[in-house]
Amino acid sequence: MANRKKLFFGWTKIKWVISEISKLYSGEKSYFSKKRVESGIGFIIAQWGMIYFLTKKIDVLSMSDLAVWAGIEFLVAGYTVTQIQSEKKLKKISEPTDTMIKS
Repeated sequence: MANRKKLFFGWTKIKWVISEISKLYSGEKSYFSKKRVESGIGFIIAQWGMIYFLTKKIDVLSMSDLAVWAGIEFLVAGYTVTQIQSEKKLKKISEPTDTMIKS
């Protein structure tokens, strides 16, 4: 039993992650943000697609093709960061503060 407590990523943590992910699509509050999880999954899929494309076409890519590929990489990464940051800004604006006039 003492050996099980030393494990960082054990069965209890796996169950917790699964339960929190299931809460994402139910009405309950979840530790994770649905938008961030979905944008993270989209980012990972885009990255794997871009890496796959690069590994298959590396022999025939010209310098301009490589520049376009890198530009698309930065576009995907920038879009993901912008979406996460805009979510933070909207959350801060919608939260009332103590200095606001209450009617």
